[in-house]
Amino acid sequence: MELTILGCHAATPRKKAQTTSQLLEVKGHLILIDCGEGTQMQLRKLGIKFARIRYIFISHLHGDHFYGLIGLISTFRLLGREAELHIYGPKGIKEIITLQLKLAKSWTDYPLYFHELDTPDSVVVFEDDKIKVSTVPLDHRVYTNGYLFEEKTGLRKVNIEAAKTFGVEVCDMENLKAGKNFVDSTGKLIPNKSLTFDPELPKSYAFCSDTAYKEDIVTLIKNVTFLYHESTFLKNHMDLAIKTKHSTAAQAAKIAAMANAKGLILGHYSSRYGDLNSFLEEAKEFFENVHLAEDGKSFKI
Repeated sequence: MELTILGCHAATPRKKAQTTSQLLEVKGHLILIDCGEGTQMQLRKLGIKFARIRYIFISHLHGDHFYGLIGLISTFRLLGREAELHIYGPKGIKEIITLQLKLAKSWTDYPLYFHELDTPDSVVVFEDDKIKVSTVPLDHRVYTNGYLFEEKTGLRKVNIEAAKTFGVEVCDMENLKAGKNFVDSTGKLIPNKSLTFDPELPKSYAFCSDTAYKEDIVTLIKNVTFLYHESTFLKNHMDLAIKTKHSTAAQAAKIAAMANAKGLILGHYSSRYGDLNSFLEEAKEFFENVHLAEDGKSFKI
């Protein structure tokens, strides 16, 4: 699982500060999370192949989280895209995008599917044999969801040396990976654990976009491998955090600690701050493994 920060700043894009967008690569999927203005320029800058993006998850309908979406959809069309594109986001996102396409007479030549959300509860919005994606209801000025991305347990790994010793043929390897026992040429049953290694523990990533401090999300993201939690303000601007329904770095760290997260990434910084290390210092009072999101920075999860 690898996360690339395309943009991590609040409100408006600036020369060296892009608005929220992230790229998550997990089990062969390349997923776009939020799509602030300038997202496709960041994708180009990083050499990302647009065609690989099949799923886009939008947290809420504030401009710094989705104003880049119509441009990206249009660029897909100009590039001759044929693959389906699935967009998950708040109710209303389909109306916004289709109106723009209609008035511009620029309907897509590829299948475009919208999956609109309006429930206040956590729900599974996507699932296949590799990953599961659930919503994390947040508390912002408009309907907002974070998303929890969870890997499913993979196949077992064949112990090649043991397999040779017991005469396992290539045609039997897939059965071993699937957890089945092996019967050798004499009819003796060899337990699967004697021939394989346990698969890697599945990893998870929680994206908690714009939100006021909300302790009840902890149960939804318990034991998450890595958590991204917005930290628009420092605690000396708590009054602004409360007024705008955002969080401080300290509050993000408290959520990470309560959730027993393995790591925390801070982001969505207000432009009023010049030194982002202050966010790191504030968060580390409550949680040790803290990282600062930076435009273009990648994290191995």
